[in-house]
Amino acid sequence: MINQMNVNKISILIANYNNGRYFKDCYDSIISQSYENWEVIIVDDSSTDNSVDLIKVLIEGDNRFKFYQNKTNKGCGYTKRRCLDLATGEFCAFLDPDDALFSYAVECLLDEFQKNKKIIAAYSKLIFCDEHLKPREVFSKIKQIHNDKYFFNIPIQIHAFFVFKRAAYLKTSGINPNLKNAVDQDLYLKLLETGDAKFVDEVFYKYRLHSNGISQQSAKQSAKESFARVIHETMQRRKITSINGISVPAVYTNAEDIYNLLNYQTKIPYRLMNKIRTALQYY
Repeated sequence: MINQMNVNKISILIANYNNGRYFKDCYDSIISQSYENWEVIIVDDSSTDNSVDLIKVLIEGDNRFKFYQNKTNKGCGYTKRRCLDLATGEFCAFLDPDDALFSYAVECLLDEFQKNKKIIAAYSKLIFCDEHLKPREVFSKIKQIHNDKYFFNIPIQIHAFFVFKRAAYLKTSGINPNLKNAVDQDLYLKLLETGDAKFVDEVFYKYRLHSNGISQQSAKQSAKESFARVIHETMQRRKITSINGISVPAVYTNAEDIYNLLNYQTKIPYRLMNKIRTALQYY
């Protein structure tokens, strides 16, 4: 594993909005990490619950935690971008305040960068948990991806816990501060344009399912629309004008037009070919 004296720190980034009641589990999972060279950047997006008080009590006196507040509610994109603007570590990773890490998560993922100096990111599996963080089932769709200009994370193959080099992020235009949803997808696709990511086939992340979570049913349609816009912007950024002979809209129209362009990526022949390419690339 890593010789911790020879590596730089990781910035664990937390964008909080009204999740104070869950933060104790998140906090406990951070301070129990086997890897010790870290800082935590917390930006609260003008919460209306007692998040600020709860968080401040937990982190009081520990200068590894840096706490900031948005003066007004700005949304997820703005808040996560601000987290990254404030980060000072060589590596960065987002951790939602209602989720938690296994104690060896950071060390194991940072170890991948020691094994392969060329990668710009490493990510793991996650396990869905109930509101009390009791494990339910592993999210089985996360896997090693073949990174090319036509990878858009449709269907989802990259998710938390995603550790990346801050230097790679600084080569991009950064997270879109206007996004309310699909912020992580925007980040992943931009980062992958700077280099490859390595999948670690282990569960390092506890993803809490609860009624107030921003990723739950009530937000799915909005997230789908935002993700389609992110994909369209990615196509434009990568100068993709057509896919399988079908023109990419010059101006965003609707989500279905974008997803229809990518239907072929869910088909068995494409997935088999992609699996072969991935095996040749990484193994």
